[in-house]
This record gives sequence, structure tokens and C-alpha cells, in this order.
Amino acid sequence: FQHYYITNNLRMAKYDLTNALSEFMDLHLVFPLLEFLSTRDIYKSDSLMKSKYQLLQNTNMVDFTIDVFSGLHPDEDPPEALHQKRNEVVRQLTSLQERSSQVIEMFSKKDVAEVVEKHRDSQQLWDFLSDNYKFERERLDDVFHYGKFMYDVGNYAIASTNLDFYRNLAPADSKYYSSAQWGKLASEILQQNWDEAMEELERLKDNISAALHLTYSEVLVQRAWLIHWGLFVYFNHPQGRDSIIDVFLHQKPYLNAVQTMCPHILRYITTAVVISKRRRDGIKELIKVLQQESYKDPITEFVESLYVNFDFDEAQAKLKECKTVIENDFFIVGCLDEFTENARLIISEIFCRIHQRIEIDMLADNLNMEPAEAEKWVVNMIRLAHLDAKIDSKNGYVVMGGTSVPVYQKLIDKTKDLHLKANSCCQKIDKKLTLGI
Repeated sequence: FQHYYITNNLRMAKYDLTNALSEFMDLHLVFPLLEFLSTRDIYKSDSLMKSKYQLLQNTNMVDFTIDVFSGLHPDEDPPEALHQKRNEVVRQLTSLQERSSQVIEMFSKKDVAEVVEKHRDSQQLWDFLSDNYKFERERLDDVFHYGKFMYDVGNYAIASTNLDFYRNLAPADSKYYSSAQWGKLASEILQQNWDEAMEELERLKDNISAALHLTYSEVLVQRAWLIHWGLFVYFNHPQGRDSIIDVFLHQKPYLNAVQTMCPHILRYITTAVVISKRRRDGIKELIKVLQQESYKDPITEFVESLYVNFDFDEAQAKLKECKTVIENDFFIVGCLDEFTENARLIISEIFCRIHQRIEIDMLADNLNMEPAEAEKWVVNMIRLAHLDAKIDSKNGYVVMGGTSVPVYQKLIDKTKDLHLKANSCCQKIDKKLTLGI
């Protein structure tokens, strides 16, 4: 995928990652990114429509393709080739439905659904279906082909159901097993079923790690794909943002994939660290990674300006640029307010830690606030950051005491993190035991 570089805003196009992201995504996952760009004043609408039309040529969403063509060429009839392709898609769909009808009917039965839900072991399912419904192994591929075809035409709900059936019945070394897993994940993402998508993401992550038949390069590529598909899940699931830090930054195989295949993902890791309540847990590792990599954008430069250069003027300038970048990024546009709030907190916290006495007026200027608002902000920041400081409202100063975090507070913070991680591990183990993995 390459979109046409006809821009309304060259400055913002410079920071647009759509091209880089799409290299690691299925075509269907690129469409939401293009729809988002169409609401932003970065590329001209005609250029985005051409990109969308170009992508649709490789799918079976013929009606959608015809609509896009009509939008591009309102005075022309759609090409005859599109009508012929539509007829062929209908013919294939009818054929696959006929071949799969017996299987679909079987899986719709209550007793079968209960067994599928209860037993995740494929051999047990085979035994049940073979004994009770004379199910033959040759019919299983029909289930996969029907599910994949429904995905290609954009019916993600039916695709998800059939791909799940195939995956539950097929051995892990089956020809289409891996494709079914990826298709199931994509279907849940495109339906915005974030809980199910998170489960699929974890399951796929485990299977990639256990895939002994793959070469190192193949595993690296699969992890890079999972990282990109995971952005949809992690930035929409309630527990997703901390998972970005835990997986992409703290798990060495995935950090290696980021550094080797897709350093632009550092934008999303940095954003997750800035907005995380567990920021201290990831900031040191993040800074080490940022200093090793050549990839830069205003979000990564904001963190470096504070934690490496201690340049507060540069940090303020980069924070203003961050707003523009975040507003025009599909994955993190919803994090803007949270990012701005936490970025201000970081600036104030670091500024207070390296000064003994700070004028509230000067701090207000740095934070683009009124002095009274800045004073309230500082009070809140001192409480959250556990700083030894007091406000001299009469003279308009913040007076710092000892700047180090008390040992007992460090111990409490560490214990909280360990408790959260232990609970997370227990939940994953329980889930795997339930699924029989």
C-alpha cells in the first residue's frame, strides 16, 4: 500500500505513520486508518479516495468498490469488470454456502455449541462430532474457506464464527490454522469486540512463541505484525495501555522486533509510558531505548528533552507539537487530554526536583496557566509525586525540601506493581487452564 502524496499540510504529512503502519497490516485493517485521515486536513480527499480504491481492488467488497469509484468519477459508469467480479463473488458465495451448509447447521445445534464451549481439545470435539453427526475431516477445510470468504466480503461476524469453528477443530499443524488465528483476531478488531480481541491477541502471542517450525526471521516478522494489530486492541481495551509497556517495552523479544523491524512504534510506547500511572516503572528503560534509536518525532523528543537534556523550553515547544501529532494519529487521538495533563505533571515534577525555590508565576508561564490555576496544579502535583515541598502563597513561591522519594514510599510503589503483575499472571494461568492450552 502506498497512498498518493498529494497533501494539504506537508508538516503534518511528515509525521503521518499510515504508510509505515500499513506494511504490517491486513488490507481490511488499513481502511479505518484511511477513514480517519479523511476527517483530517492532511491529504486531499481525492488522493485518499484513490488509495482506498486501489486497496479495494484486492478484496471481494465489490459494492464498496463501486461506491468509491462513483465518488471518484460521478459522471462515469463503473467499469464492466467490476460488475463481472460482483457476479463471480456471488457465484463463489453460493457455492461455499452450499458446501458449508451442513457444517453450519450442525454447529448451530445447542448440544454442539455446548460441547464446543466446554471442550477446547480438538480430538475430543472430533470424537463427539464423528460419533454423533458423522462429521468427516474433509469438510473442515470448507469451514475455513467459507469463513475466509466472508471476511473478504466484509462480513466479519460470520467470518469470526466460522474461523473459530475451524481453529477449535483443526490440529495446530493444520494447513490453515495460522491463517484462521490471524483472521479471527482481525474479525474481532473490525467488530470492535475488544475483550474478545484481547483474548485472541494473547492466544496468538503464545502460539508464536511456541511455533518451533518457524525460523527466527519468520518469528520476528510475525511479532512485528502482532505489534501493529495489537495497537487497535491496546488503545481501546481498558487495560490495554499498560499492556503496551509490559509487552512492547519489557518483553525482550517484542522490543527486539520494534527496534529491528518497526522503530516508529516507539511513538506509541512513549505515549503509553507518559499516560501510565506506572510511569516510573517504564521511563528508565524507555529513555535507554530512545537514545539507541534514530527514530524521532515530537512525542519521543518531548521525553528526551526532559529526561536527557533537562531543557524545559524545548520540552514546552515539543509539547505544543505533540498536540498536533496526537490529534492526527488514529491510535492515540483519544489520549490527547490525558497526555497533556500527564506531560504537564512530568514537567512540573522534574522542574521541582532540580530547584530549591520556584516562582509560581514562572511555573504558570511554563504550563500556560493563570497563577491561581498553577498554584492549585502544583498542590496536586506535590501530592501525586510525593514531593517534600510547601507553598508560600504570600510570596508566590514553591519551596522544596528533600527531593528524594522516601524509602517506605518506594517500597509501597514496588509492592503495588508486584501485586498487579501477580494478579495478571494468575488470571492468564487460569484462562489457559480453562481453555486447555
